[in-house]
Parts: sequence; structure tokens; C-alpha cells
Amino acid sequence: MGKTADLTAVQKAIIDTLKREGKTQKEISERIGCSQSAVSRHLSGKSVGRKKCGKKSCTTRRGDRTLRKIVEKDRFQTLGDLRKQWTESGVETSRATVHRRVQEMGYRCRIPQVKPLLNQKQRQKRLTWATEKKHWTVAQWSKVLFSDESKFCMSFGNQGARVWRKTGEKEMPKCLKSSVKYPQSVMVWGAMSAAGVGPLCFIKGRVNAASYQEILEHFMLPSAEKLYGDEDFVFQHDLAPAHSAKTTGKWFTDHGITVLNWPANSPDLNPIENLWDIVKRKLRDARPNTLDELKAAIEASWSLAQVRRL
Repeated sequence: MGKTADLTAVQKAIIDTLKREGKTQKEISERIGCSQSAVSRHLSGKSVGRKKCGKKSCTTRRGDRTLRKIVEKDRFQTLGDLRKQWTESGVETSRATVHRRVQEMGYRCRIPQVKPLLNQKQRQKRLTWATEKKHWTVAQWSKVLFSDESKFCMSFGNQGARVWRKTGEKEMPKCLKSSVKYPQSVMVWGAMSAAGVGPLCFIKGRVNAASYQEILEHFMLPSAEKLYGDEDFVFQHDLAPAHSAKTTGKWFTDHGITVLNWPANSPDLNPIENLWDIVKRKLRDARPNTLDELKAAIEASWSLAQVRRL
């Protein structure tokens, strides 16, 4: 009779926990679905070092350590790159073996997360900001009106979508990803708080200090009135040139509005980014064909966020 499968790390942890709780070996084996002898071997330490069945590894531990160093040096290498460097180090093997070894080491090929590139000074400012705001209460954060601009394109070919298709369906229309050299797009300004969202502003042309102050006058103030009424609030925006201009600072002073200090290059700290992402994901399903349809779809998704909040 062949050797049964070894206990997993999770099963071993459960066994240790149940043993500390005073459970018997029989109770533990019934709980995790293994034999009582397996539980006994683990608790006595006899399961360590058991010989494994199967084909002998074609690479040595030393060679595997070399591969790990190659992977750690640059996480963005392809399997071909890894195999080439491993071969140059003296280990002749196939792509399949390389793939199997890196998976055994716990590595998986995934789409990377995108994060802002920060220098040391910016990192320190973010840390200082986070330390200052660490003890803010829910009531304090509820007073913050978060704002941001976001670009929406007619084409969604850069979203990283993948398609399920069969052999011979490569050119089938339903399997093609649309590509536009200069896709139509709109820039949108919006604001949100714990109380909901304000009206959207579709921006024409580039945003400078003067046009940004027009947005504040005709869209930010109505948003604040809608969400806070006569109560005080704190306004948040990033450090874009139009936002940090002296005339914009004077506009806030003249209107008696408190502005939340904000670390540079930190869009990931703004919760409105999550809302933009939700709206963009809904647009992929809507598939607007004209700018008017695009604007209507954006407003509909934005309004839906307000309905869900209420």
C-alpha cells in the first residue's frame, strides 16, 4: 500500500491548536479528516523527515537556491529569461522545470499592482501625515470632502481584459479587443464625503488656476452645501499646480474654507479613487459609443453611488 499524503501546514497548525485545547487524538483526527496515526506521528515528531514517493528531482538544492536568487533579483523576468540565466549558472533544464520550481518556491505570475513612485522625502511626508491623522475619529473624517479629477476614455482596450476563445476564433469579432489610436475622452471633476457625492463637472480643455477656481465656485460649493448644509467641513485636493497656486489659496482664504494638508504624489490615500474605479468598471459593461453616451453613463454610475449610500 502506498504512502498516504503528508499533512498540510494548515492541518498541522489545527492539530497543535486542538491538542492545546485538550482534545484527544481520536477527536482531532475526526475533526481534520485524517488518520489517528498521522496525528500521533505529528505530535511525537516522527512525521518529520519521512521519505517521499515519486520521481527524483532533476535539480539540486544548490541549483534551486541559485534560481531563487535569480527570481529575487528581478521579479519581472519571463520564464525564458529565468531559464537562460539558470542555464548560464550551470543548470541545464527545460522551461517546464523552471516553471515548476518557481511555483514550488511559492511564486505565481500575476498582473502587478500599480503604486505611485515616491522618493525618500515624499515617503517621510506621507509617514508624518499618517502619524498626525492616525487618531482621527470617524466623526472627523466624516467632515472631509474629498475631491479629484479623473479621465474617462471611450476605448477600454488598456484595461488588461482577457478573453476565452477556442482554436480558430482569433479573428472572431466577439473575441477582438478594440484599439483606437486617439480615443475620445472626457476629464471629470467630482467630490464625495461620508454623506454621499456631489455634482460632477465635465472639464473642457486644460485646468489652470482660474478654471479650477470656477469649478470650486460652481461645483465644489454646491457639493458642500448639499452634503453638509451650514455645518463646517474640511476640503481635500491634491497638490496639482492649479490646486496649489497662490490665487487658489487666496480663494479658499476669502471663502473661509479649511483645506486638508496633503502629501505629494499620494492618490492612493484618497478614497475617491475607489469610487472612480467602480464607475470605470461599470462603463466597461455599458460600452458607450459617443461622448454624450459616455457622459450619461458616467453620471448614471455616479448617481448610483449616491443611491447606494442613502
